[in-house]
Amino acid sequence: IFEKLQAEYSHVDARLVVTGEPPYANAKVYSLSRMLAAARHDLLIMSDSDIRVRPGMLRAVAAEFADPRIALASCPYAAISGPSVWSRMEALGMNTEFLGGLLVARLLMGVDFAIGPTIVARRSVLDHVPFDTVKDYLAEDFVLGKFASEAGLGVILSRNIVEHRIGSEPFLPNISHRLRWARSTRRSRPLGYLGQVFMNPLPLAFLVSALHPAWWPVLIPAVVLRGWAAWAVSWQVLRRPLAWTLLPIQDLLSFAFWMAGFFGSTIVWRGRRYHLRSDGRFELRA
Repeated sequence: IFEKLQAEYSHVDARLVVTGEPPYANAKVYSLSRMLAAARHDLLIMSDSDIRVRPGMLRAVAAEFADPRIALASCPYAAISGPSVWSRMEALGMNTEFLGGLLVARLLMGVDFAIGPTIVARRSVLDHVPFDTVKDYLAEDFVLGKFASEAGLGVILSRNIVEHRIGSEPFLPNISHRLRWARSTRRSRPLGYLGQVFMNPLPLAFLVSALHPAWWPVLIPAVVLRGWAAWAVSWQVLRRPLAWTLLPIQDLLSFAFWMAGFFGSTIVWRGRRYHLRSDGRFELRA
């Protein structure tokens, strides 16, 4: 594929860097360190293989760095599901909960983090990243953003939205994936993780109504607010259709995974089992 693209766009200076087997637990950090050594320009874009972008995206993102105060930007994403119902519900959660949580975090605390599928950064930032430390973290995207923020550099959420094609995992791999995400998020942003409960009011309203039947009217504002918030983020921001019939089921599943995130320290990543430490570092289980 690379050779075909290189021949088609021969006027573009492109090189393929083969990193081999990574010596780090986090292979993405190793790839980044190798590519940084080969990069020739000041602005670098790190993007996962399951990301799709619109024409002109690179130019649009680079324009945001016309402001010299901006050092690092994360691109929000719209999740594109596969055909399985588990993939559809995961995409629904990403498109109605995850981005909503990011926007609330930006409103309340500013942006002192990065999100991983597509990150854009100045080389001057990455040249000072302590890769020997970052390599041990599962959520390297969060650590990179925090490093830049604590250094007094500008960190933003980009206006450019990318597509995250999440595939179509069957039931058990999907559970494993979502548990890894929950346990990692709780260790990266403990307070933010606690606050996620307020982004998902339906399960709480159902629980209150079950324990105190006379309080059933709380379901009405919970349903209205959840429906409005889901529509606002999924359609108004991401321009993605909303699967209304799956939303209550996804919310209950999301609440269950959120609760499960408080327990356990084992995660599965790329077929290997790891121990996730309380500070977000991880290591291969013996």
